[in-house]
Amino acid sequence: MRFPFSLPKVITFSISSFGSRRFLHQSKRRYGGSVVVAMAGSRSVQKSDEEWRAILSPEQYPGTGEYDKFFGEGVYKCAGCGTPLYRSATKFNSGCGWPAFYKGLPGAINRNPDPDGMRIEITCAACGGHLGHVFKGEGFRTPMYEHHCVNSISLKFVPANSGQ
Repeated sequence: MRFPFSLPKVITFSISSFGSRRFLHQSKRRYGGSVVVAMAGSRSVQKSDEEWRAILSPEQYPGTGEYDKFFGEGVYKCAGCGTPLYRSATKFNSGCGWPAFYKGLPGAINRNPDPDGMRIEITCAACGGHLGHVFKGEGFRTPMYEHHCVNSISLKFVPANSGQ
Protein backbone atom coordinates (compact mmCIF):
# COMPACT_ATOMS: atom_id res chain seq x y z
CA MET A 1 0.00 0.00 0.00
CA ARG A 2 1.31 3.44 -0.87
CA PHE A 3 0.82 6.31 1.52
CA PRO A 4 -0.61 9.56 0.12
CA PHE A 5 2.17 11.49 1.84
CA SER A 6 5.91 11.09 2.10
CA LEU A 7 7.19 9.77 5.39
CA PRO A 8 9.60 12.07 7.22
CA LYS A 9 13.06 10.92 8.19
CA VAL A 10 14.23 9.96 11.63
CA ILE A 11 17.84 11.00 11.97
CA THR A 12 19.69 9.31 14.78
CA PHE A 13 23.02 10.62 16.01
CA SER A 14 25.16 8.68 18.42
CA ILE A 15 28.32 10.00 19.98
CA SER A 16 31.09 7.79 21.24
CA SER A 17 34.30 8.71 22.99
CA PHE A 18 37.76 7.29 22.47
CA GLY A 19 40.26 8.84 24.84
CA SER A 20 39.73 12.58 24.60
CA ARG A 21 38.18 12.36 21.10
CA ARG A 22 34.42 12.26 20.45
CA PHE A 23 32.87 10.81 17.31
CA LEU A 24 29.46 11.33 15.73
CA HIS A 25 27.56 8.69 13.78
CA GLN A 26 24.25 9.22 12.07
CA SER A 27 21.61 6.95 10.61
CA LYS A 28 18.34 7.84 8.87
CA ARG A 29 15.06 5.98 9.04
CA ARG A 30 11.59 6.65 7.66
CA TYR A 31 8.99 7.14 10.35
CA GLY A 32 5.29 8.06 10.31
CA GLY A 33 4.72 11.30 12.23
CA SER A 34 6.84 14.39 12.63
CA VAL A 35 10.55 14.71 11.88
CA VAL A 36 12.61 13.47 14.81
CA VAL A 37 16.32 13.97 15.27
CA ALA A 38 17.72 12.03 18.18
CA MET A 39 21.08 11.32 19.74
CA ALA A 40 21.33 7.79 21.06
CA GLY A 41 23.37 6.91 24.10
CA SER A 42 23.09 6.59 27.84
CA ARG A 43 21.13 9.85 27.85
CA SER A 44 18.75 10.55 24.99
CA VAL A 45 18.67 14.12 23.68
CA GLN A 46 16.20 15.16 21.01
CA LYS A 47 16.80 18.26 18.93
CA SER A 48 15.40 19.53 15.67
CA ASP A 49 17.49 19.43 12.53
CA GLU A 50 18.03 23.21 12.83
CA GLU A 51 19.22 22.88 16.45
CA TRP A 52 21.79 20.21 15.47
CA ARG A 53 23.03 22.39 12.58
CA ALA A 54 23.51 25.29 15.01
CA ILE A 55 25.58 23.13 17.40
CA LEU A 56 27.67 21.06 14.98
CA SER A 57 30.26 22.38 12.54
CA PRO A 58 29.60 21.71 8.84
CA GLU A 59 32.24 18.97 8.93
CA GLN A 60 30.54 17.26 11.89
CA TYR A 61 27.02 17.35 10.48
CA PRO A 62 26.18 14.18 8.48
CA GLY A 63 25.35 14.58 4.83
CA THR A 64 27.45 17.72 4.43
CA GLY A 65 30.80 16.08 3.69
CA GLU A 66 32.54 16.56 0.38
CA TYR A 67 32.45 12.86 -0.57
CA ASP A 68 29.04 11.74 0.73
CA LYS A 69 27.32 11.89 -2.67
CA PHE A 70 30.47 11.91 -4.80
CA PHE A 71 31.07 8.86 -7.02
CA GLY A 72 34.08 9.71 -9.20
CA GLU A 73 36.50 6.99 -10.30
CA GLY A 74 39.75 6.86 -8.37
CA VAL A 75 41.25 6.17 -4.94
CA TYR A 76 40.42 7.60 -1.53
CA LYS A 77 43.54 8.27 0.54
CA CYS A 78 44.08 9.14 4.20
CA ALA A 79 43.89 12.93 4.55
CA GLY A 80 46.60 12.73 7.23
CA CYS A 81 49.35 10.72 5.58
CA GLY A 82 48.24 10.00 1.99
CA THR A 83 48.02 6.21 2.38
CA PRO A 84 45.54 4.69 -0.13
CA LEU A 85 42.53 3.35 1.81
CA TYR A 86 39.62 2.63 -0.57
CA ARG A 87 39.00 2.15 -4.28
CA SER A 88 36.02 4.07 -5.64
CA ALA A 89 34.55 0.78 -6.91
CA THR A 90 33.87 -0.21 -3.27
CA LYS A 91 31.93 2.99 -2.47
CA PHE A 92 28.15 2.83 -2.26
CA ASN A 93 25.24 5.01 -1.18
CA SER A 94 24.21 3.79 2.28
CA GLY A 95 22.06 6.82 3.06
CA CYS A 96 23.90 7.33 6.36
CA GLY A 97 25.13 10.84 5.52
CA TRP A 98 28.81 9.86 5.30
CA PRO A 99 30.83 8.20 2.52
CA ALA A 100 30.28 4.43 2.70
CA PHE A 101 32.54 1.65 1.48
CA TYR A 102 32.17 -2.11 1.76
CA LYS A 103 35.89 -2.94 1.68
CA GLY A 104 39.20 -1.20 2.31
CA LEU A 105 42.49 -1.87 0.57
CA PRO A 106 44.39 -4.83 2.09
CA GLY A 107 46.35 -3.84 5.20
CA ALA A 108 45.34 -0.15 5.00
CA ILE A 109 42.75 -0.05 7.78
CA ASN A 110 42.89 -1.12 11.42
CA ARG A 111 39.82 -2.09 13.41
CA ASN A 112 39.51 -1.41 17.13
CA PRO A 113 36.48 -1.92 19.38
CA ASP A 114 35.18 1.33 20.88
CA PRO A 115 35.59 1.39 24.68
CA ASP A 116 31.84 0.83 25.09
CA GLY A 117 32.02 -2.33 22.95
CA MET A 118 29.12 -1.16 20.79
CA ARG A 119 30.99 -0.30 17.58
CA ILE A 120 34.25 -0.91 15.77
CA GLU A 121 36.40 2.14 15.07
CA ILE A 122 38.40 2.14 11.84
CA THR A 123 41.73 3.96 11.64
CA CYS A 124 44.46 4.40 9.05
CA ALA A 125 46.98 1.58 9.56
CA ALA A 126 49.88 3.88 8.63
CA CYS A 127 49.23 6.94 10.83
CA GLY A 128 46.40 5.91 13.19
CA GLY A 129 44.09 8.68 11.98
CA HIS A 130 40.41 8.16 12.83
CA LEU A 131 38.34 7.32 9.75
CA GLY A 132 34.97 6.33 11.18
CA HIS A 133 33.30 3.04 12.11
CA VAL A 134 32.49 -0.26 10.46
CA PHE A 135 29.10 -1.95 10.81
CA LYS A 136 28.01 -5.47 9.87
CA GLY A 137 24.61 -7.00 9.26
CA GLU A 138 22.75 -3.83 8.31
CA GLY A 139 21.13 -5.47 5.29
CA PHE A 140 23.19 -3.80 2.58
CA ARG A 141 23.71 -6.10 -0.37
CA THR A 142 27.44 -5.63 -0.64
CA PRO A 143 30.01 -8.37 -1.26
CA MET A 144 31.38 -8.10 2.30
CA TYR A 145 28.03 -7.48 4.10
CA GLU A 146 29.64 -4.60 5.95
CA HIS A 147 29.54 -0.84 5.85
CA HIS A 148 32.55 1.39 6.48
CA CYS A 149 31.04 4.72 7.54
CA VAL A 150 33.86 7.24 6.94
CA ASN A 151 33.97 10.99 7.58
CA SER A 152 34.84 13.01 4.45
CA ILE A 153 37.38 15.09 6.37
CA SER A 154 39.40 11.89 6.93
CA LEU A 155 39.75 11.34 3.18
CA LYS A 156 41.38 12.85 0.12
CA PHE A 157 40.14 11.68 -3.28
CA VAL A 158 42.61 11.17 -6.12
CA PRO A 159 40.99 10.79 -9.57
CA ALA A 160 41.97 7.73 -11.61
CA ASN A 161 43.39 9.83 -14.45
CA SER A 162 45.55 12.09 -12.20
CA GLY A 163 48.72 10.00 -12.39
CA GLN A 164 49.17 10.08 -8.59
